[in-house]
Amino acid sequence: MRTLLRPLLILAALVAAAPLAAQDSTIVVVVRHAEKAVVEAGNNDPPLSEAGEARAVALLEALEGINFDAAIGTDRQRTHATAGPVTLANGLGSEVVSLRHGAAHVDSVVAAVRRHVGRHNVLVVGHSNTVPAIVHALGGPRLPDLCEAQYSNLYILVFKPGAEPRYEHRTYGAPDPQGADVCPPHP
Repeated sequence: MRTLLRPLLILAALVAAAPLAAQDSTIVVVVRHAEKAVVEAGNNDPPLSEAGEARAVALLEALEGINFDAAIGTDRQRTHATAGPVTLANGLGSEVVSLRHGAAHVDSVVAAVRRHVGRHNVLVVGHSNTVPAIVHALGGPRLPDLCEAQYSNLYILVFKPGAEPRYEHRTYGAPDPQGADVCPPHP
């Protein structure tokens, strides 16, 4: 697993060691919240499951060597719990962007990220139906919604002045189960 993330760590080291003129580069990491606990019907704010808590720790390990200055999540506890080990290690809290439907939510997250570009590295923790739209709105490729069992994706955008963002896709933590990328049809 660590070998998959080696290029990310090298990228972080290169950005950190870049000449002073290029230090206004920004790394933005976007992930879906970790696995949520099974709870009673109607509860739309479940905590993380044991597997989700392990994935949150794996996120910290995967991002080792990158200093984050901002973390952005929604008003759902699972986004904050996923970011928790990273925010604790970096001594920061999470900015909350209310989970609204559609483009309004994505626009709010992108605006929050853009306030930090050029000055800070940012972790964004979203949801299966928001992460792909956030990545695209930040300059990454158009991605399909994540299926319910997909949790291991890690999307990286590196912003440098005067250049298009550089995009990378990685995975972290326990692999998703086989077939997790095949979503059942919506009823």
